[in-house]
Amino acid sequence: MLMLYWTRYTLYMNTDIPQYSASQEGANREVCDLLAAEIQKALSNTPDAESKVWHGHPVWFIKGNPVAGYAVRKNDVQLLFWSGQSFDEPGLDVEGTFKAAQVRYTDVGQVNLSDLQRWLEKAKSIQWDYKNIVKRKGELVRLDVES
Repeated sequence: MLMLYWTRYTLYMNTDIPQYSASQEGANREVCDLLAAEIQKALSNTPDAESKVWHGHPVWFIKGNPVAGYAVRKNDVQLLFWSGQSFDEPGLDVEGTFKAAQVRYTDVGQVNLSDLQRWLEKAKSIQWDYKNIVKRKGELVRLDVES
């Protein structure tokens, strides 16, 4: 069933992302496939949304600003929301020194789809300006985003 779901959204996804998932093994691949399909579904009708493999990992952007992505790590798959600390959501852990938040999965059964869908909705409306962080010399500014 996941393959049909995946195929439905592949047309709108950067082709490097399915290749990234295909290069993974076992549970990591299943988690990657599910995350790619769910993120793509949530952002597919968002104006100016795009996806690509960025710094070696699948990332989705809105107007050039990274909002969500994932990466296979040594022991798990890390799902990252660049502005996730501002979501005020349980289940997301602080990541790094800016505004990012993460959750990590070792098995596809750990992915709570209602949480994921809610976080993805918030990712569309709550954003910090990572796109211009270098221009602003490391200062993050919250974007005024229309929902």
